[in-house]
Order: sequence, then structure tokens, then C-alpha cells
Amino acid sequence: MIGSARQAAAQSADTPGGDSREHLLGIGAAAEKTGVSQRALRYYQQLGLITPCASTPGGLRRYSEDDLARVGRIRQLQQLLGLNLDEIAVVLRGEDRMAEIKLAYQDEGTSRDKRQALLRESLDLQLVLRATVEAKRQGIEGFLADLDARIGKTQAYLDQMDASVKAPESGDADGTAGSQS
Repeated sequence: MIGSARQAAAQSADTPGGDSREHLLGIGAAAEKTGVSQRALRYYQQLGLITPCASTPGGLRRYSEDDLARVGRIRQLQQLLGLNLDEIAVVLRGEDRMAEIKLAYQDEGTSRDKRQALLRESLDLQLVLRATVEAKRQGIEGFLADLDARIGKTQAYLDQMDASVKAPESGDADGTAGSQS
């Protein structure tokens, strides 16, 4: 998997004598930079949404720029699409698999038949993602329709009240305008 390869490379770079060019952050700095709490980072890890690329010999988590970008993606899926963490896990697994498919497809040793199978798998993953987004869109449209109906009712009540206040102004208190006996 891509995450495992990235994690192994970062761990070897973080060992004594390793040539680490990437600056790794501790959990506090990573939380601050991503705008989430340390507890959220730990929870995302517990759910398998992120895997810190390295850890110290004492077990402290270390986060790379790729890890921070993944946290940003999680937040984007939460805020933009309103996905819950279970739905986000499905999306991220699909995106991870599509990245693996892309690498396998681009490999010169991949046969035409294998490439075709990879494209079919990628298409299936994209269709699942689209269905997830479509379900959210339909939910939002339903919510907006309900809200529009309530706005319409409230506006109608307000219009009725305005009309009933204006009607007596054009006539006498008994509603007979200008009629004298």
C-alpha cells in the first residue's frame, strides 16, 4: 500500500544516520498546523483515517506534510460535503486505491489486459464515490426544499398580517369606508 511504503521510507529517513530532508512534526505542532485537536489526530489514527509516517523510539507520533494534507482532506470532506467519519473512511480508501491503480497502470511492465482491469476497478471506485456525494446532494436538496416551504409559509403569514393591518386604515373602524347614514 502507498501509506505503508511512505511510512517505511519516512521511518528509515528518521533513523540515526538517515538523510531526512522532510521536516516531521510532533502531534502538538501537527494539530496546531491543521487546526484540529491532538485528540482528533489520535482518533483519526484509531479509525485508520491517518497513519503518522513515523514515530520516535519512545513511541511519539511524527507527521509529514503528506499526513497534514490528509488531515486537510478529512476536514474538507467533513465541512464541504458533510460526510461523517465512516463515509470519509470509504472515500479515503477509494482514493488510496485509485492512487495505487494509477501507479500500477503507469508501470511499463503492466500488460494491456491488466491495465483494462485496473481501469474497470478505478471506474467502479469512482462510481461509489459519486453515489456517496449524490446521496449527500439529495439530502441537502431535501433539506432546502423543506426550508423553502417553511419560508413560504412564514412569508404568507407575514403578508396576511400586513394585509389585515392595512385594511382598516382605508376605512372606519367598522370597515365601512365613507358610508354615512
